[in-house]
Amino acid sequence: MKVHFIAIGGSAMHNLAIALSRKGYEVSGSDDEIFEPSKGRLKKEGILPATIGWDESRVTSDLDAVILGMHARENNPELAKAKELGLKIFSYPEYIYEQSKNKKRVVIGGSHGKTTITSMILHALNELNMDVDYMVGAQLEGYDCMVKLTKANEVIILEGDEYLSSPIDRRPKFHLYKPHVALISGIAWDHINVFPKYEDYVDQFSIFCDKIEKDGVLIYNEEDDTVKSISENKNRDLELRPYKSPNYNVVENGTVLTWDGVDYPLAIFGQHNLQNLVGAMNVCQSIGVEPDSFFKAMKNFTGAGKRLEKVTESKDLVMYKDFAHSPSKLKATTAAVKEQFPNRTLVACMELHTFSSLQKAFLPEYKDAMQDADEALVYFSPSVVEHKKLPPISEKDVSEGFGGVEVATKTQDVLDFIRSFDWKNKVLLMMSSGNFDGIDYDKLGEDLVSSEK
Repeated sequence: MKVHFIAIGGSAMHNLAIALSRKGYEVSGSDDEIFEPSKGRLKKEGILPATIGWDESRVTSDLDAVILGMHARENNPELAKAKELGLKIFSYPEYIYEQSKNKKRVVIGGSHGKTTITSMILHALNELNMDVDYMVGAQLEGYDCMVKLTKANEVIILEGDEYLSSPIDRRPKFHLYKPHVALISGIAWDHINVFPKYEDYVDQFSIFCDKIEKDGVLIYNEEDDTVKSISENKNRDLELRPYKSPNYNVVENGTVLTWDGVDYPLAIFGQHNLQNLVGAMNVCQSIGVEPDSFFKAMKNFTGAGKRLEKVTESKDLVMYKDFAHSPSKLKATTAAVKEQFPNRTLVACMELHTFSSLQKAFLPEYKDAMQDADEALVYFSPSVVEHKKLPPISEKDVSEGFGGVEVATKTQDVLDFIRSFDWKNKVLLMMSSGNFDGIDYDKLGEDLVSSEK
């Protein structure tokens, strides 16, 4: 099989390219920019494009498939050539489906928690020596490729993103997978550039439920009213499995979860994490894993990459970084850290970085999202707002949207805010899908620990 990737450098695209290359396919690709880690990983596999840029001569009639990434534009010259030659053109979710037509497809959907739940499932199955195929949108520790496609495995675990599939396919990715087992973790308005109304966004999850195969399983978070309403109003032949937060106790190094009268020590903490854990357990149960085996396998799970990841710890200071950027994620993560460290001062810093978060109309969605922090700061870069071609927002807009927080527009101001504390008996939580335009978290943690000596 010969497959060509248009926009091979994307996080999902380059992983799929590597997976197909390892499967024995002849893989080629193009992109107008490729950054690390994609660049180094493609080079290691021998499939890094020799030159950067689009070149329609790479698209030839002997290709079995062309896979089009979201980064490309509709007028891409390679796409035009592929259409001219009448080649089969797929978005990457379409191609994942093509590769998994004969497998049991498990799809994890939701506005938040997708990566964590998927990583929990994979961790448990790995501990129990159950081999499955998978596709995960984020890089997880211990994996050198986040797509695995084999001929032998009967089950595939897919993280179901609700964003668009490609420049010429405006369907959300998770509409294309047709799951046998589906999970919805929660719904909170996002991607307002594509779904300008909350109702538009919610509709995508209702459609996702409609795509579940006949006699399939729908696992849903019944503590989310919107998820509960969508799930329980489906008049279809589906097995409904609601889940909710379990009984648990906070302990010094994590959590003790109680299930069916048995206590299970865990390294993770926070209600939203434990809620996600029960969702993952239900998924694993649907493919033959008993709850007791699942919870025992999760004993040494410390979390998904960049999700409440501990940066450093000393006697006086604990520092975490987290990918949280949407209002629901921000609120859940801040609450989790405060619950785990109730007697410490929680200093939380958050960066507005996504398209939705940098729009004035969306800022009120963040109302009280950081209320559990003792000290809170929100950072945004006016140049990023300009680069995304969005209307300007002011520090006042941000502060009022959050219900009153300190706001910074320069990286140095964030660092000055952090260094203004003495850091005795405190927790620092850094939340962003970026890095505050240049903050080295590891170095910052080292500096703060050293300053306390």
